[in-house]
Amino acid sequence: MPRSPILGGIENTVSIYPVIMCGGAGTRLWPSSRPNRPKQFIALHGQYSLFQNTALRAARLLDAGGNLIVVCGLHHEPFIVEQLAEIGLKAQVILEPEGRDSAPAMTAAALWTSRVDPVGVNAFISSDHYLPDNDAFYVATLQAAEAARVGRIVTLGVQPTSPSSAYGYIKPAGEGLSEVESFVEKPDEATAQQFIDQGLLWNTGIFIARSDVFLEEVSKFAPTVIDAVKKALGKEPVVDALDSPLYLAPSFAAAPKLSIDYAVMEKTRRASVLHVDFEWSDLGAWDAVAATMANDQDRHLLIDSEGTIARSPEDVVVTVLGARNLAVVVERDAVLVCDLNRSQDVKAVVERLKTVSPKHLDFEKRQTLDFTFNGQQLLSWLKLRALPVWSTLAIRDDGIFAEAMSLDGNQVEANHRQRVQARQLFSFIKSGRLGWAGPWQEIVTRGGKAFERYYIGEGNQVHGLLSPALGILSTPASVYDQAFSMFALASLNSINGDSRYQKLAENIRDQLIQKILPIGGLAETDGHAYQSNAHMHLLEACLAWGQQGDSKWMELADQIVELACTKFIDKQKGCLREYFEADWSPAQGDIGRQVEPGHQFEWAWLLTCYARQRNVPQLIEAAKKLYCVGMRGYSQQNGVMVNAIDPDGLVLDGSARLWPQTEWIRAALILSEHADDVAKRAYLREAAMGVSALQKYLTDDGLWRDLLLEDGTFREEASPASSLYHIVGACAQLVQTLRRMGREASLGRAMEPSYM
Repeated sequence: MPRSPILGGIENTVSIYPVIMCGGAGTRLWPSSRPNRPKQFIALHGQYSLFQNTALRAARLLDAGGNLIVVCGLHHEPFIVEQLAEIGLKAQVILEPEGRDSAPAMTAAALWTSRVDPVGVNAFISSDHYLPDNDAFYVATLQAAEAARVGRIVTLGVQPTSPSSAYGYIKPAGEGLSEVESFVEKPDEATAQQFIDQGLLWNTGIFIARSDVFLEEVSKFAPTVIDAVKKALGKEPVVDALDSPLYLAPSFAAAPKLSIDYAVMEKTRRASVLHVDFEWSDLGAWDAVAATMANDQDRHLLIDSEGTIARSPEDVVVTVLGARNLAVVVERDAVLVCDLNRSQDVKAVVERLKTVSPKHLDFEKRQTLDFTFNGQQLLSWLKLRALPVWSTLAIRDDGIFAEAMSLDGNQVEANHRQRVQARQLFSFIKSGRLGWAGPWQEIVTRGGKAFERYYIGEGNQVHGLLSPALGILSTPASVYDQAFSMFALASLNSINGDSRYQKLAENIRDQLIQKILPIGGLAETDGHAYQSNAHMHLLEACLAWGQQGDSKWMELADQIVELACTKFIDKQKGCLREYFEADWSPAQGDIGRQVEPGHQFEWAWLLTCYARQRNVPQLIEAAKKLYCVGMRGYSQQNGVMVNAIDPDGLVLDGSARLWPQTEWIRAALILSEHADDVAKRAYLREAAMGVSALQKYLTDDGLWRDLLLEDGTFREEASPASSLYHIVGACAQLVQTLRRMGREASLGRAMEPSYM
């Protein structure tokens, strides 16, 4: 284990997994702190929130390994994701379906830690405390961690500075680091002074313990807690993707609502306390904030107002004249003026508001990630915005689909790629099958005739590219384009069963089969000769035809999947590579290091479809691994999947096209159908993230941007027609998943979906 020197000559010799506890509503700090935005997520001191300051303080403990862990409620997830991204930190976020107090929350974090590192040490830290001396905290926590390493559960006890009745107290058995003689509940002020005289310490609620030791004590003294949490945690969680929160199952609510003091600490014989002497406050009320808060004199005028604090939104100035010992707290919908000696009574004000004005008890709830809500929005946009535009303004009279549309609604003159015609045919056929009531049949009839006339030549040769005047520019077509031609023919065949579509596709397929290399696979004629991408779309065509009953298509699909599993997927790194040498080993140089998250997702989706059709469930596990690789490409900064990473997850191209977002949605949704309850919630949450990412690209006019740059701006360019295929594919999977969950979804009248 690595060792690194720290302050005071101490060395960090244990891997620490700091756990930030984000429970509590902070009602005594109303009106600034409310259930939907509790005090830990607001900035009371400086530019960062209490949570962010806590996270930065805790992150210093990771120098010998370990991960940061955050435990919070579902409705606080947007704050956690946003505020961690702002300070450049990652954490394993564990989401509680409802709060059950500290014991169940800490148990969940300890169980997660034990699965990652059986002897890892947890430092359980409240998210809403004021602790400005980070160096002193660092040294004290490492000293406590050394005691935890040998089996103690250590709490930090602060030297009291006043006889406070707001805190619990700890009676130590000795000086420095010693056993705990007793824990004492919050006293009245007179008793608190006696406690100080007797050498008792404030109980900070900061605990440091080895995860296995902590779990042993929970099992001994609160077995119903650990049983409920184990069930809610589910099977072994994924631990290599900290961008994926872990959802505890609803069964978490069966855990008894217990504080860790009552459940374990007051009963265990392993409790120790480390006497610390740094400044600390739990900021439980406005008087505690006043003791630590410096007024913003640039905005607030506090004239002859000793001991008074003011807080307000940035555009509101507070003026106080000739007052003493007040808190003046202004929010946009409420104002509190409070004698600081009555700060603890603010809770009584909140109780009165339940009757007098309940709407002021809370802020409006932030929109949480909900794939059903966001997904229905996406389906409505496709039906009401995109399809009407692309079915009218983006088709020529001869049935040829436009390559692109300018953002002001005009066709862009360009060469006509065969793959775009094939994709548009699929898109309108699929939309019709999903219930869109637009003129899709007439569009497909014209488009199908144009496709055969202009893109299928003598001997069933496929033309890959035509000029704006429809002159042939590319023959024969690439493997990629031939795959899409067969895919389009499968789409056409699925709606009318015309035998000529089947014969055309079989002829194209058989010509390709003759070109299969002795080592397996096909050499591409467009771009790099040995690549996985063309095979991916060939597999897509095979699955589409295989669903229509032709075994020879599935035999070719078998060969492609075998090649993917043995050559394309790197067994050591777990990623699917893009480019290869002639023996299907990874290509040399930078091109061989390229890993595209979008293709990880696209292959994950296809392998799952194949596993269903061929009844090969073990392939779904391979698909899940590819999905995990793809998740490494998530940009916290922009909230999207980037274009390219390397096999270790380092970003090679931080810009982000539209299509990887759609493939993320498809993969997350289909894998959610093959997951237990805990993993399903994570996949659905990530599908919602994918929908949110995709919506960044879409315009209200039914068009879209294609490339988001690293700086968060879009490249100015026309909307490529080829993206509609990806968007419709994501929507089709969304409809399928919603229906499997028993929720009605379509683009109009309901039609039974199929692979095509």
